Amino acid sequence: MFVSSVQSGQLATILIMALALGLDAFSLGIGVGMRGVRLRYILNISLLIAFFHMLMPLLGLFAGRYVGTLLGQVTGLAAGGLLVLLGGHMIWNSFRREGEQIMNYATLTGMLLFALSVSIDSFSVGISLGMFVNDVLLIVISFGAVGGIMSILGLTLGRHMGAKLGEYGEMIGGIILLVFGLMFIF
Repeated sequence: MFVSSVQSGQLATILIMALALGLDAFSLGIGVGMRGVRLRYILNISLLIAFFHMLMPLLGLFAGRYVGTLLGQVTGLAAGGLLVLLGGHMIWNSFRREGEQIMNYATLTGMLLFALSVSIDSFSVGISLGMFVNDVLLIVISFGAVGGIMSILGLTLGRHMGAKLGEYGEMIGGIILLVFGLMFIF
């Protein structure tokens, strides 16, 4: 019944975008988990990521609705352009090799900064979705649930694995967003 109120294409788009954004949390979670994170902190960090993955797109959705009313007919082009830029930025960031930041993820400040850093992309996606999607609750719950689950998986996998498995997560997420952006434009 709930799914019938949303077009299946919109539902698939929302879930794939949630997965793309969750891949960022997954890949960074692996890196943090490899440094050694207690199970208690995995839950705390994942809950914060889920919260920010709900808050940021919600803020973006409201901004996107406003922008959508201003732009009118070119809304699809603007939404697609934003996704192309965001996807390209994520791909570019995946190739950059900067020195590792030393941050204590066990502190509230460290957890908040980590959760915000992996959730900031959700704001831009929220702006794009706010221009054409009407089901805010589905978007917010999907992004939060997928972001939280992906971060739990990444942190847990990183905690148990010693190799760098998550290098390509941000790149894959960027490619997905780039493809959706191009689909909106063309």
